[in-house]
Amino acid sequence: MTAWRKIERDVRDTLGEGAMWCARDGAFYWTDILAPALNRMTLASGAIERWAMPEPLGWVVSHAEGGLVGGFRSGIAKIGLDPIEVGPRKAVEAHLPGNRMNDGKTDATGAIWCGTMDMGESQASGSLYRISPQGELSMVDIGYLVPNGPAFSPCGRWLYHTDSGRRTIYRFALDDGHIRKDGVFTVFGEDDGYPDGMTTDAEGFLWVAHWDGGRISRFDPEGRRERSIALPAKRVTNIAFAGEAHDRMFVTSAATGLPPSEFDGALFEVDCGGITGNPTVPFPGIVG
Repeated sequence: MTAWRKIERDVRDTLGEGAMWCARDGAFYWTDILAPALNRMTLASGAIERWAMPEPLGWVVSHAEGGLVGGFRSGIAKIGLDPIEVGPRKAVEAHLPGNRMNDGKTDATGAIWCGTMDMGESQASGSLYRISPQGELSMVDIGYLVPNGPAFSPCGRWLYHTDSGRRTIYRFALDDGHIRKDGVFTVFGEDDGYPDGMTTDAEGFLWVAHWDGGRISRFDPEGRRERSIALPAKRVTNIAFAGEAHDRMFVTSAATGLPPSEFDGALFEVDCGGITGNPTVPFPGIVG
């Protein structure tokens, strides 16, 4: 039996990313960074909506007071829903106009962890940032080519973060908002492509999307690959568990740089054998 199904829709994402489940809305959200656009699929009905965004949008997280928070090229903004309304952007790297946000998620406290990168992917000018539950922004790591992830162990002790350009996933010890680089978790070989977006499951295993690798893989907490699931898209970009029981897995992909295809840039639902994910915590802080 096929382990995946393609979600039928009219649009393929140029660069699908930002996979996020919102329990409040009963919806799975994801971004198309380069379109740029925000997508929403309501799980109960299967209805998919897509809205144009004013500039590249790397990630979204749910906001505790309603709507979303988004990481745009020029900064962070509140996104109102129904109708869509994008608020003023709070600049993060005004001194680096060639940079943009790439990927971000909330941890178990509601803090946002997000990375920036050079749009041209030629300079290691990217950084990892944390936005505290109170809304305070701090830089916590530097020197990234293409930051991806992050993902958090369900025990709350570990943060996983990737530099896709270096094919390397790092593990950080996480303690009350502070991190210490624990070392290299795993390194992808050339046949693997590049590690992209990630998530953890309830058992503490790490799921990783393979850009230019056409699959997703599950790694145990020691960095050993436990399984891979092949997909028909070459550039697989991000993963999120969704649904009330966190038992549905959705995977995004990209069409950028590839010839027209039925699968590249598609959204997939993957059968992960009964494994479940972890709750997504809304961001409670002030934006702007």
